[in-house]
Amino acid sequence: MIRPEQVVEMMSLVKPTGTSVPGPIPTVIPTPTEYQAAGGEGHRTLWVTFAIMVASSAIFALLSWNVPISRRIYYVLTTLMTIVASLSYFAMASGHSVSYSCITVRDYHKHVPDTFHDVCRQVYWARYIDWTLTTPLLLLNLCLLAGIDGGHTLMAILANLVMNLSALFAAFSSTGTAQKWGWYAISILSYIFVIWHVALHGTRMVSAKGSGVSKLFSSLAIYSLILWTAYPVIWGVADGARKMTVDSEIMTYAILDILAKTVFGLWLLVSHRAVPESNIELDGYWSHGLASEGRIRVGDEDLN
Repeated sequence: MIRPEQVVEMMSLVKPTGTSVPGPIPTVIPTPTEYQAAGGEGHRTLWVTFAIMVASSAIFALLSWNVPISRRIYYVLTTLMTIVASLSYFAMASGHSVSYSCITVRDYHKHVPDTFHDVCRQVYWARYIDWTLTTPLLLLNLCLLAGIDGGHTLMAILANLVMNLSALFAAFSSTGTAQKWGWYAISILSYIFVIWHVALHGTRMVSAKGSGVSKLFSSLAIYSLILWTAYPVIWGVADGARKMTVDSEIMTYAILDILAKTVFGLWLLVSHRAVPESNIELDGYWSHGLASEGRIRVGDEDLN
């Protein structure tokens, strides 16, 4: 690749009579567009993570096999979480959910005018769709486990949606602009709201369920908090400052997703069986559907 530093030097021609003739005007050959894309390691990581998510979905479905439908809410939410992640990683691995975000970089030169070139980085937008759909399911699991009221649960889920969508908007914004880091700040602020509604209110409300549920909720909440804090840090280094290669970004996010979905789900489903107080009974439409609706019952209608 030809670099801008390879310039044509000025040449001075001097005639025998002593008069100087100006040489050619210095020129700079512009740098071609630079592409930051995934390599072989990144693509292999995507396929391996896809296989892990599919296997996790099958395991979670099997764990719910003998569980009554009225007590299956944790299993349903957790299985849906890994199914969505499977679809996301299949889309990323097959190359059907990736776009390039291009920025213009200025190249500074000492003796010649500055030049500019484009840097285009791959952005896997399916990853953000995955987070937008799966993290509310994880939050709902935690809220149900702690017994958090519907108002705070809804606010936490909405704040989480804003957090993920803001990160998506920031990923396609120009690096170093107020717009990019403004969206990033909105995402971080939304994350703080999620912690407020889930961690603080959950800690207060779960105490009424007993020490067993409190211990399980605290462990899962702290575990999720640590993992979720790592996501914006990686984003700032990778999509934000573009200081991390695309392959390293893929592998780091894959590890975090496996820990946040597969390990979290297995931990929740296995541990809550040993804590009877954590079970949630959902009857009515969830368990029995609408089969009894519309039937004429004796005494309900005046048939005269």
